[in-house]
Amino acid sequence: MTAETMVCAICGSAVQPGAARRLSDLTPATRAMLLQEQPALAPSAIICGDDIARSRRQHLERLLENERGALGRLDKEVLDSLQSGLPVATEPDADWGEDRTFGEKAADALSRFAGSWTFIIGFSVVLGLWMALNVTGLLFGVFDPYPFILLNLVLSSIAALQAPVIMMSQRRQEEKDRLRSENDYKVNLKAELEIRHLHDKIDLHLMRQWEQLAMIQRMQIELLEETTREGRN
Repeated sequence: MTAETMVCAICGSAVQPGAARRLSDLTPATRAMLLQEQPALAPSAIICGDDIARSRRQHLERLLENERGALGRLDKEVLDSLQSGLPVATEPDADWGEDRTFGEKAADALSRFAGSWTFIIGFSVVLGLWMALNVTGLLFGVFDPYPFILLNLVLSSIAALQAPVIMMSQRRQEEKDRLRSENDYKVNLKAELEIRHLHDKIDLHLMRQWEQLAMIQRMQIELLEETTREGRN
């Protein structure tokens, strides 16, 4: 262990100066959590980054429990992200296409095609030709006379098959939208907790600045009083 290495007062592990902070430098909430664990900690005690992150997570967990009650899965994922420092959001579209089966790819392709003008125009042309050929009897003769019972059967069969295929694609889209909503919730919650922590840090720095200004003011008053006494003597 080098001379610059310090020991954490909580876990006893060796830490470098840049990875540790004194207890007095922590925000009041984090400091209170550490003092609950070890009340005998001195203000100059060295705390490693892991213990700081763990205490901060415990404080945020209690804060959310008091505000919202029992924590859900997404809340715990956000707290884990804050403790580890890793990103909380994932991109649903990143691996979505790679995990699809052949049936899911076919359902997505059919849904895209069925909702396009190409399908509408092409299907309208087919219907028009079907009815025109059976009314005039050209080319193949009348294979489906009016009122086009065979055409009605074909259309009913297409609709019966197309509807569940489109529903399959819609369920996949709903799952993707659900993942996006969860990502938005986690990002917003993490941002809110980070902002609260920044407010605590700013309040701590302001309090220290006021203490330093008050100390400087007392020193100036003492110097002024000494100067006044020496002038009288």
